[in-house]
Amino acid sequence: MDFNVKKLACGAGVFFTRAVQFTEEKLGQAEKTELDPHLENLITRADSTKNWTEKILRQTEVLLQPNPIDHTGARIEEFIYDKLDKKLPSRTTNTELLGQYMLEAANEFGPGTPYGSTLITVGEYQKRLGGAERDLLQASAVGFLTPLRNFLEGDWRTISKERRLLENRRLDLDICKARLKKAKLAEAKAAAAPDFQETRPRNYVLSASASAAEHELRVAQAEFDRQAEVTKLLLEGIGSTHLNHLRCLQDFAEAQATYYAQCHHHMQDLQRELSRCANSISTPHSAPVVCPDPVSSAFLSGPPSPGASVSSLSSQRPLAMEQTQLPVTGTRKAKVLYDYEGHDGSELSLLADELIIVHTVPGMDPDWLIGERGNQKGKVPVTYLELLS
Repeated sequence: MDFNVKKLACGAGVFFTRAVQFTEEKLGQAEKTELDPHLENLITRADSTKNWTEKILRQTEVLLQPNPIDHTGARIEEFIYDKLDKKLPSRTTNTELLGQYMLEAANEFGPGTPYGSTLITVGEYQKRLGGAERDLLQASAVGFLTPLRNFLEGDWRTISKERRLLENRRLDLDICKARLKKAKLAEAKAAAAPDFQETRPRNYVLSASASAAEHELRVAQAEFDRQAEVTKLLLEGIGSTHLNHLRCLQDFAEAQATYYAQCHHHMQDLQRELSRCANSISTPHSAPVVCPDPVSSAFLSGPPSPGASVSSLSSQRPLAMEQTQLPVTGTRKAKVLYDYEGHDGSELSLLADELIIVHTVPGMDPDWLIGERGNQKGKVPVTYLELLS
């Protein structure tokens, strides 16, 4: 090993003088060169970007993977596959696992029983919801988390390295300023001494020392200015980072919108399946038997209060059965829960929170009603409505 003692000693000396200068600045015993105000603003902006990027990244990871143990394991697995340069296999989501358990339970209880058949229906939709969740996780990881992590692990490390170099150049500059100041004071003091003629050789040494200090100061100033420009260019690139993160944020929001739209669609389909199940199954006494309560309008309008009992929810009649009891010619008011865009001329488009008049017609699908708004009339889905008494 090439061990250069002189180089090591020189490096230790530079480190020591910088440490002394830094300590004296903190104690107010030495002057400090202030950075350009524009550069200071860039540094403040970069620090803020780094801090908030870390917080957003960390919280997004918690949002997508709430369990800390699963989150840590996923990061370790991702790190290992990245080092092996292999594609990370897709992970089974908790919702998919729940659906699989429901399907296995249905086989155990008997798929022909009311409970077993309903478990199969709900389990299949849980697996669809889990698939949508997995797509969200993958899209978010690629389009949002990875760019944020690349900034922190790549660009920010480069910026931090150049800022450390700038701080070292600044300390060297202030050390040279202090050294020149001391040399000038010593030279002026010697020139003012009564025995100036007798100490002329010593004065020449002091003058040479001051000249050397001036040369070192010019070199240090040039190195400081050059490093300040390099650091400034990197910090100005934070604006481009913001634009890149803006695009990633839009992609993340779009992925979330797609995910929630898919969930809403799957839950609508599940509600229709459960409504048909409730209408088709009957007890030996020909009384209607209700399958697990489909998502009623009360549930769609918001989660139940903490004190609400399970019995109060299960006692609600399925919405589809409630529609069948409406008189053919009778009408009722209904509140629209969500926006709905009619697919053809026979359907009526809806706006959330508006009130419309609805009624049934013989032989109509129980999942639909006839809605009227002024002179407009058309079919409307019952899942988008809350019937009013």
